[in-house]
Amino acid sequence: MSYVVVAAGGAIGAVLRYVLMNLVGTRNIFGLHLPYGTLAVNILGSFLMGVMIEYIARHVSGSQHLHLFFAVGILGSFTTFSTFSLDVIVMMQRGEMTQMAVYIIGSVMISIVALFLGISLIRAIV
Repeated sequence: MSYVVVAAGGAIGAVLRYVLMNLVGTRNIFGLHLPYGTLAVNILGSFLMGVMIEYIARHVSGSQHLHLFFAVGILGSFTTFSTFSLDVIVMMQRGEMTQMAVYIIGSVMISIVALFLGISLIRAIV
């Protein structure tokens, strides 16, 4: 049942991401040509992750499926950045500042390098 709940939430989150990114898109604001759609998705997803996790923790006891539907399903497919943000806050609240810094720097830098390596691999093969 957990897989069905995650899949249902994932479908909703993916569609919401597609809609928001098309609405916002890439624009030139204040002379900055940035992917504002992605930025909006990541910021909104992180905010909603905070709202939902805290609300579920305080007001809905014992609902693993609700957590899976919203946090893993909807917000997980809407943006994985929201999950990354939650991981960082949990480490901060635990006082794990060194681990948090390594996680932040590692996640960002290694992901960028991995993307570059993936592009380079395909360019080398094709």
